[in-house]
Amino acid sequence: MDITLPFNNDAIVFGLLFLALGLVFYTENIKTGFWKTFYKFVPALLMCYFIPSLFSLFGWVDPKTSQAYFVASRYFLPASLVLFTLSIDLKAVFNLGPKALIMFLTGTIGIVIGGPLAILLISAFSPETVGGADFNAVWRGLSTLAGSWIGGGANQAAMLEIYQYNPERYGNMVIVDIFVANVWMAILLLGIGKRTKIDKWLKADNTAIDALQKKMENFAEKTVRNPSLNDYMVILMIAFTAVGIAHLGSEIITTFLKNNFEAVSDPKSALSSFGSGFFWLISISTLIGVLLSFTKAKTYEGAGASKIGSVFIYILVATIGMKMDLGGILDQPGLIMIGLVWMAIHAGLLILVAKLIKAPYFFLAVGSQANVGGAASAPIVAAAFHPSLATVGALLAVFGYVVGTYGAILCAELMRIAAVG
Repeated sequence: MDITLPFNNDAIVFGLLFLALGLVFYTENIKTGFWKTFYKFVPALLMCYFIPSLFSLFGWVDPKTSQAYFVASRYFLPASLVLFTLSIDLKAVFNLGPKALIMFLTGTIGIVIGGPLAILLISAFSPETVGGADFNAVWRGLSTLAGSWIGGGANQAAMLEIYQYNPERYGNMVIVDIFVANVWMAILLLGIGKRTKIDKWLKADNTAIDALQKKMENFAEKTVRNPSLNDYMVILMIAFTAVGIAHLGSEIITTFLKNNFEAVSDPKSALSSFGSGFFWLISISTLIGVLLSFTKAKTYEGAGASKIGSVFIYILVATIGMKMDLGGILDQPGLIMIGLVWMAIHAGLLILVAKLIKAPYFFLAVGSQANVGGAASAPIVAAAFHPSLATVGALLAVFGYVVGTYGAILCAELMRIAAVG
């Protein structure tokens, strides 16, 4: 039998991903010797993210043809949001205070000013990297990164339509987007393992976050039971019925808005984000979970609802890691450098503001990912702190979709000025 790489059968791809996830969890549970020391410094979540990227690097899988990420983001992600939100205490989430929103907006500002500053810095020693004329102008391509890093895919597509960057060169920007965003996410995940030391340095007040976590843990302890097959089937029924409703609602809403509001159907409009099916999918899934938290359905947390949600999240983590192009850095060193400088400015501003307002590392990490990673990544980072906090990441990410195009347009115009200068 002729076996060729990459594997084009997604059943094989999922087999590889689950092999990676299983090995990580198995080795993390070994509390002696090498693995005990290894996981003391490297979070298991980071390994679940990094190992699948090696599959792409070695040519075993092709993330461009695989539908693994699509399945995980469209089915498992909304299901996990429902299960994480099932037992949420909405009042306790609001009691987290304004620091979460402040850090999110700081992240947005960091992206807006980071782009033009990166162009100015790189142009000092490599002007050809930030040059180009007409539709080949690099700043036009970078505008799509601004859309992606403030909002998401819909905002990125809107910026491509608005500024008409050369489609033949757009692939280079996608490489920069995926590589830099994923490197930054890996750094944030690495920081989660050091969050106690980071919070101590920030002099952060974790009272509200700890209170929410404790409240969720106490509720889980009160309702905990040995789950039966019946429990698992009901939990999956709740999750995927909600996913089905969210998909249905998403289709109805986007069709209605596009057919009745020209600004939504126009890719060049700042309101085009509301025509994104993914935007509504995440919004409706989160809303369903919140509504169910006021019913007896929340008692299924005691049967392991959030644990099943965590399984779905880890599958998504693996598919995101698979999309990371470690070899792409060799093909686009100049553009990668712009992206890294840009992200460093974003990170530096977040650290500065977190230090000034004594915001916990949780708000820094989730506020950043709600911008840079969007709805696919923000809940992952939030849930890495505690499953009950995934909703915070989802809500901020949805807000990112709303402001994404406006912020990206401002950033693009500043980059145009910087490039001309």
